[in-house]
Amino acid sequence: MRVTRILYLMLFLCVTCYFVTPCSAEEKEKQTNPMVLFETNVGNFTVELYPNEAPITVENFLNYVDKKFYDGTIFHRVIPTFVVQGGGFTPDMMKKATAPPIKNEATNDLKNLKYTLSMARTNDINSATSQFFINLKDNTALDHRDTSARGYGYAVFGKVVEGTEVVEKIKNVKTTTKSGYRDVPVKPVIVKSARTIEKEKIPPKKVEKVEKKTDKIEQQ
Repeated sequence: MRVTRILYLMLFLCVTCYFVTPCSAEEKEKQTNPMVLFETNVGNFTVELYPNEAPITVENFLNYVDKKFYDGTIFHRVIPTFVVQGGGFTPDMMKKATAPPIKNEATNDLKNLKYTLSMARTNDINSATSQFFINLKDNTALDHRDTSARGYGYAVFGKVVEGTEVVEKIKNVKTTTKSGYRDVPVKPVIVKSARTIEKEKIPPKKVEKVEKKTDKIEQQ
């Protein structure tokens, strides 16, 4: 009788464990990763953020999104086959005031692959604030290599998952020099709004229809 009871308890525990087994890391990531929809004057694109790998960077980015900081800013630097950079200037090239800089999380093993988002910075490793860039190709030179200012790399914290054709459209705009800044779009590419959304509400993909100048992304 005692043996039967022990076997019964063991079976009960096994069944209980089966039903309360948590989701795998991959499933949990899919459920919790924040999504941000960028609406611009040339089209919309959606970004998936990676808080597990870049918690400080994602929190910082979402703070700017929640405060509607990016609304009305422009993509002020466009270099075909390299990056599209934005998040800091108004259409008249006025730089917006930002929160304090954050720690560089470039050691998180995420790579600067095509369509990933990374934080722009100065020569100071831990100087990123609001400016970010979208990689237009696999930029391995921007990945973490060592602890020097140049080799530390740029922290990847997300990726464009919808609307890559809009990123390509931005990539192909004509640029000029404006207010002392090079590679500025002749016609401003303006962020109308940047808002967090649920993954299920990602807008349907629209069917719509390539020179490197530098391998350094400075926060301007």
